[in-house]
Amino acid sequence: QGQLQESGPGLVKPSQTLSLTCTVSGRSITTNGYAWIWIRQPPGKGLEWMGVIRANGSPYYSPSFKSRTSIFRDTSKNQFSLQVTSVTPEDTAVYYCARGVDSGMDYWGEGIVVTVSS
Repeated sequence: QGQLQESGPGLVKPSQTLSLTCTVSGRSITTNGYAWIWIRQPPGKGLEWMGVIRANGSPYYSPSFKSRTSIFRDTSKNQFSLQVTSVTPEDTAVYYCARGVDSGMDYWGEGIVVTVSS
């Protein structure tokens, strides 16, 4: 079993850095066989896979986000985090964290709405 919960500010100003954290319960984020993923859904658009941090701590980013995105973790808190730099209104979206397994993503957080606006 697993539970994930996103947290962070719901409003970010343009050009600033968006920072979100996903708190995981029910499974250590260092457990082999699992990966920890960030996804977003802009208004009126489909899901966008942003990146992942693996159980060994190595991140991988979608080419669409690689230049502005960092994913890192705090194993003492069983959390992983997302940072997106130089945000614009186009970064307004519902942001989700999810747990990845071989067959896909089996647990998701409820999502957090982030609006980029001055």
